Amino acid sequence: MASSSTPKYNSNSLESSSNKRTLKDGTNWEQNEEIPRLPGETRVTDKDVIYMCPFNGPVKGRVYITNYRLYLRSVENLFFAFVNEEKFSENGWMVYNPMSEYRRQGLPNERWRVTFINEHYGLCDTYPSLLVVPYNATDDDLKKVAAFRSRNRIPVLSWIHPETQAVIMRCSQPLVGMSGKRNKDDERYLDIIREANGQISKLTIYDARPNVNAVANKATGGGYESEDAYPNAELFFLDIHNIHVMRESLKKLKDIVYPNVEESHWLSSLESTHWLEHIKLVLTGAIQVADKVSSERSSVLVHCSDGWDRTAQLTSLAMLMLDSYYRTIEGFEVLVQKEWISFGHKFASRIGHGDKNHADADRSPIFLQFIDCVWQMSKQFPTAFEFNEQFLITILDHLYSCRFGTFLYNSESLREKEKVTEKTLSLWSLINSEKSKYTNPFYTKELNRALYPVASMRHLELWVNYYIRWNPRIRQQQPNPVEQRYMELLALRDDYIRRLEELQITNNSKISNSSASSASPSQMMSQVQTHF
Repeated sequence: MASSSTPKYNSNSLESSSNKRTLKDGTNWEQNEEIPRLPGETRVTDKDVIYMCPFNGPVKGRVYITNYRLYLRSVENLFFAFVNEEKFSENGWMVYNPMSEYRRQGLPNERWRVTFINEHYGLCDTYPSLLVVPYNATDDDLKKVAAFRSRNRIPVLSWIHPETQAVIMRCSQPLVGMSGKRNKDDERYLDIIREANGQISKLTIYDARPNVNAVANKATGGGYESEDAYPNAELFFLDIHNIHVMRESLKKLKDIVYPNVEESHWLSSLESTHWLEHIKLVLTGAIQVADKVSSERSSVLVHCSDGWDRTAQLTSLAMLMLDSYYRTIEGFEVLVQKEWISFGHKFASRIGHGDKNHADADRSPIFLQFIDCVWQMSKQFPTAFEFNEQFLITILDHLYSCRFGTFLYNSESLREKEKVTEKTLSLWSLINSEKSKYTNPFYTKELNRALYPVASMRHLELWVNYYIRWNPRIRQQQPNPVEQRYMELLALRDDYIRRLEELQITNNSKISNSSASSASPSQMMSQVQTHF
């Protein structure tokens, strides 16, 4: 029997189920056929198997046996995103371009440079290919620093303040271990970061972990920056708990809202979940980072253990507080693409896409917490965000849906390997094709205004429209009547302006070209008085 390898197709290019493909061996394959077959070739049987590939390891698939050959069809990509044939007017994959985003921030400059040392993910397979590092640090320096940082996740720039030039850096924990190892290259590199904006004071390091956890990590080879090894740095622990604590907290929250809401002891039951306490700690940490950069004009370095969970929460929230661009629809999409997706938050592991093992210890609602924090900010600053609540809920819905390729896999390198941008659609395609649905009508554009939410338990609340929306005993929240009326007035205003422009065009066509005294459309517009 002859054997045939499995061809790969982009489902988006198939126009109908009757389309035919001609394979290299001359086989005609209709999309609705089980396997491509030659004339006269008939299927005998089929069976699910795991093929032990000597090159790529185990491959799940289905082997088809015909009267002519064996045929293995891989079923590795079980996600609907790879067969989704929806069409949208916008291409969401074009939203984020790392070079464009860094240029928007004024980078590179005389103190910071772009490096392509990770172009093929050789330095760090969970980092993006393009990184911004101090101008005075060579690529050889970066390699030496990588050897002393967990998962090779070296300190790199996330954001730079446009006025003070203070920066937000992110990385993973140093590999200190129980013996208290030191690395002169790492110590010198942090000094270079401190000096990059002419900073005289110490570099501030925010370790997201509780102190006791950071000490305990020494037993597994990790640790933190000690005062002896880093005399020009000051270290603060932010007491944000690990992924396992967050997972258990969300489970407790689910238990009090579904299938029955705990009415009799609601407040005490909610308090026992500690969910809002965790939200408070994340927000408090992000406020400290933002305030240090903005008010104290000091550069900061943020890390947790591996730098892809709590670190992403803190850097992205701090950037949201400091940079009004990220509070627009497009800007927020860029923020998520940059700080979460490209910098290697483990979406596949934390969400469990395609994995039926619900007890997996790697699962945790880290990204959900981030979105919850954004929602808390939007409640306190209702005019500061261009997007509305539905925008945030839609992102969370498709975090789990696998309808789009945006949140699939754990890193940029894996997405590149699976050709996600070629074979799937982006969530931003859906959102940007109907932006009005996700736009906050109260949004007022402001430049360079820092937002500092109140991270107090008295000002935080449970996101009912998300966590309890599916409870059959809870009446679905009606649209905000004030928001609804405001949108109606905006629509009425737009209608009046449209009609006014039509009258101007009609009027201008009747006016003689020689009439020099006739008013221009803009002058007529300014003379018309309306209630709006």
